[in-house]
Amino acid sequence: MADALELQARSLLSAAAVRARAGEMFEIGLNGGLTHFTIDLDRMDGVADAVVAVTRKAYPTLEIPFHARWRHFVLGGVDRWARLADAASWPDRAARARAEFDLAIVSVLLDAGAGAAWRYRDAVTGQSVGRSEGLAIASLDMFASGLFSHDPRAPFRTDADVLAQLPLAALTSAFQVSDANPLLGLEGRTDLLRRLGKLVAERADVFGAHDTPRPGGLFDHIAAQAKGGAVPAPAILTAVLNQLGPIWPSRLELAGIPLGDCWHHPTIKANDSTESLVPLHKLSQWLSYSLIEPLQRAGFDVTDIDGLTGLAEYRNGGLFVDHEVLRLRDAADAERAHAVDSLLVVEWRALTVALLDRLAELVRAKLGRTPETLPLASILEGGTWAAGRAIAFARRPDGSPPLKVISDGTVF
Repeated sequence: MADALELQARSLLSAAAVRARAGEMFEIGLNGGLTHFTIDLDRMDGVADAVVAVTRKAYPTLEIPFHARWRHFVLGGVDRWARLADAASWPDRAARARAEFDLAIVSVLLDAGAGAAWRYRDAVTGQSVGRSEGLAIASLDMFASGLFSHDPRAPFRTDADVLAQLPLAALTSAFQVSDANPLLGLEGRTDLLRRLGKLVAERADVFGAHDTPRPGGLFDHIAAQAKGGAVPAPAILTAVLNQLGPIWPSRLELAGIPLGDCWHHPTIKANDSTESLVPLHKLSQWLSYSLIEPLQRAGFDVTDIDGLTGLAEYRNGGLFVDHEVLRLRDAADAERAHAVDSLLVVEWRALTVALLDRLAELVRAKLGRTPETLPLASILEGGTWAAGRAIAFARRPDGSPPLKVISDGTVF
């Protein structure tokens, strides 16, 4: 029985489960069975037009990279990480990949909504950069300065023992946080990095195959599973969820396995212990997208990129609310603050995943592309995230999302 329960729990740690359960929520919504939202698919064509417009403006040749953390390391037209990495001396491609895994993992875990007020002053350009891009440049500066390394002569690494003891004051200072420059969820982010450090230190079998334990050891773990030099993208997510899953604050568990970004909704039916459970794995999928390019640079062929799903976060989700594909049953809910485990937020996020798949088909049709020439990861980048931000600023001066979510810094 325990084995069956464990298998059921692990089945939720996959992109396929995210897509399947989001699809169920979508069908229930189309049939009018959701508590908080109705769905108007007639407005989807307008959303596709908006996404196509921002995509063509940002990428006129339609050579669109993947939606990944690496895009946020570009400031003022300069790719900060590429400049640092290209100038460094690497013994082999795997060494650079481990460093890039180190950077991506820490940077993504630090990227969970900054709030509208926070800014990071970039020392190179003097620019004040907010939101996700500011968090990215700040985290890159931390990494490049050796904040996460136990060897000052080798700054481009993240060591488990350093993370495990990371002082809150170090992140407060590195993020330039003050009463006048507040950052949401700083304690949650610090705790998450400490949890990561402790986990990695305890799992030298996974994270220490070629070095002292570091998050970048996950590169070797994934590379070892390659067949014929190919790594399916969903396998990256499976590795991320199974190996890093215990770092998340304790929410739902099944058979002793932490389920991460997974929530209850009573409309979701199953004939086993996964009934009512809705996995979304937003940050883990964002991280998985961000690990594709380091694997490619190391010589691996990453396949089935569309096996990952769209990201259930507030820019993609806001796109559908602001364009009125998703409508609140109770308009007053737009003024209330909602917990991440509320039925409203669970519905919103699952519907976002399902709608992104349908939107991708419309966008490809308008651009004359196929899933092979325009994968979902590129549509997100082109794309849906930017269009969600654009309409948010058009509707509200501060660009805030259309719904208020109480975040602890580890979901959004």
